[in-house]
Amino acid sequence: MRRVKDTAIAAVTAVALCSGAWLLLGGGRTDAPPQPSAAQAGTATGPDGRGAAAPALPPSPPDRVRIPAIGVDAPLTGLGLTATGSLDVPPAEKKNLAGWYEAGTTPGETGTAIVAGHVDNAEGPAVFYRLGALKKGSTIEVDRRDGGVAVFTVDAVEVYAADAFPDEKVYGAADRPELRVITCGGAYSRSTGYQGNVVVFAHLTGSR
Repeated sequence: MRRVKDTAIAAVTAVALCSGAWLLLGGGRTDAPPQPSAAQAGTATGPDGRGAAAPALPPSPPDRVRIPAIGVDAPLTGLGLTATGSLDVPPAEKKNLAGWYEAGTTPGETGTAIVAGHVDNAEGPAVFYRLGALKKGSTIEVDRRDGGVAVFTVDAVEVYAADAFPDEKVYGAADRPELRVITCGGAYSRSTGYQGNVVVFAHLTGSR
């Protein structure tokens, strides 16, 4: 597990996110979650290509995340840290629940905000099961407690093996409002679960 960095952004590759209990219990199950294609990866100048960004919003905790292109409409719960310094995860039994790192950047303010959720649980697909199917240009909306909605545009969708996870690229500080949405993905092993992570890179392009 990765520990919190000096930027106060936690890694989310905790074992609890990646066990793949549904696939494991399903024996020969082959309906694994979709994975992003190479066409959805970032550009040579970075995951977002430095597209134009909307002005930053004041800090406000988020309440809900919506990703219409893949049917996500889920409440958000605050996540803290485990005793080992890794980001905690939402309760596995609540499959339509995502979490955000509440000691870090709130979605919409300047910096890198982190949202994480399970890909599945023992009962079947969970909140971010289809995250790997998301395409560049898709919209992510985050409802905020101040009554506003932060609107993000997807710049890239990438998958990384756990032993080659680019911490700085994913969690590094940003000079504009950015969002990372993370779940498990990559290869699957019955002994270890999912062996990587799907990461969505997005930046703020509007609000209402």
